[in-house]
Amino acid sequence: MPPAGLLGRRRIHESHAPATTTARQASVVSEVRRAWEAKDIGALIGLLDPGVTMVADGGGQATAALHPIDGSEQVASYLADLVSRASGDVTFLERTVNGQPGLVAQQDGVTVTVFAFGVAADRVTRIWAVRNPDKLRTWTTG
Repeated sequence: MPPAGLLGRRRIHESHAPATTTARQASVVSEVRRAWEAKDIGALIGLLDPGVTMVADGGGQATAALHPIDGSEQVASYLADLVSRASGDVTFLERTVNGQPGLVAQQDGVTVTVFAFGVAADRVTRIWAVRNPDKLRTWTTG
């Protein structure tokens, strides 16, 4: 867990970060998708804020990180590892998630993860990954 001072500085930084338009957020999410699909760790790191945090919800039914992942290098490595461990073909679709640009990961045509992003100053500051099959039902039904 990061020291309390770091968390406080991150909150202050995030509260003063310039607002990012939905169009720019979509562009950043698109760039993340392309870098992720290309397995370009350097590009991913460049798109992530150094203080980025990723949380995942597997609901005890799907594998997910048990604790938040902090830092651009750690999050980029975790994301790259997700794709390399997947059995089958993984496709990322750009979709609106919670009213914002996001990604839906499908494995062999089945939705396995929905990613929501927080973006500030043209960098990803937060990633929320939902892998719990119960919560993905609305993404898998027509």
